[in-house]
Amino acid sequence: MRNGLCLRELRGLRHRQIAHQATAKSRIKVFDFHHTGRKVPYTCTQCDEAWCLHACPVEAITLDKATGAKVVSESTCVGCKVCTIACPFGTINYVADTGKVQKCDLCGGQPACAEACPTQAITYVDANWTGLDRMRAWAEKTGNQTATA
Repeated sequence: MRNGLCLRELRGLRHRQIAHQATAKSRIKVFDFHHTGRKVPYTCTQCDEAWCLHACPVEAITLDKATGAKVVSESTCVGCKVCTIACPFGTINYVADTGKVQKCDLCGGQPACAEACPTQAITYVDANWTGLDRMRAWAEKTGNQTATA
């Protein structure tokens, strides 16, 4: 992942203080379901509403027409954090080292985190890929369903 760190890289860090600083720079966050012991990675969903884009007072967040990603221009961002407040998912992060915000930009349409994830815990799919086709594809992937016409 460019300008960010993969969780796999974070696991390799030896010192707690370094790991804490690196985690803060990651564009991937992990939601911890404490009662079940499960953890789920999440990042910007590139939502259609784009609250972050509309909230930015200096128009530092723009739409990449090729990928559909909402991208932060570091040279334009003033670090006011208004976009972090506007995002209902908490996926825009303020980076104290730079005084700017960062979020997933889909790496130009080929998210490095999804490509590098050895367990496929992070995947990249078209947001419109839902419903019956998605369920059928998942059933085929898990191999626990018999094929019926």
